[in-house]
Amino acid sequence: MAAQPFWKRKTLAQMTTDEWESLCDGCAKCCLQKLEDEDSGDVFYTRVVCQYLSDSCRCTVYQERQQKVPNCVWLKPEDVDQFFWLPSTCAYRLIAEGEDLPEWHPLRAYDSQRIHAVDASVLHLDPVRDNEVPEEDWEDYIIDNV
Repeated sequence: MAAQPFWKRKTLAQMTTDEWESLCDGCAKCCLQKLEDEDSGDVFYTRVVCQYLSDSCRCTVYQERQQKVPNCVWLKPEDVDQFFWLPSTCAYRLIAEGEDLPEWHPLRAYDSQRIHAVDASVLHLDPVRDNEVPEEDWEDYIIDNV
């Protein structure tokens, strides 16, 4: 019997940096600008993406992202209890909730482009860059399903 993959054997806190990074499926949904209702705390996704997101759903300033975009969220294992705002398909959230990775995830499909073929990335949302839309208009770009 083959050994279980690392994401089934380890908690997020037990993973190496490389394992942690490999969980990212490249959907770029965490790069969508979000709006929070101050009264309810509900989080609403928009189809407005960070200006540094490439057309292949990768951050063009990944190593400098905290300096370039101070409010860019840096996912860390110690913050797992705050992952509720991540999309339901996000590997970090799924692992934190005891779920398995979807079939199209690059670690299961052995294909980093599969996510785009099944419309699980932001590419199918017709994204617009945050430096092209005033923040006060982001509400006009709220989407229902992420």
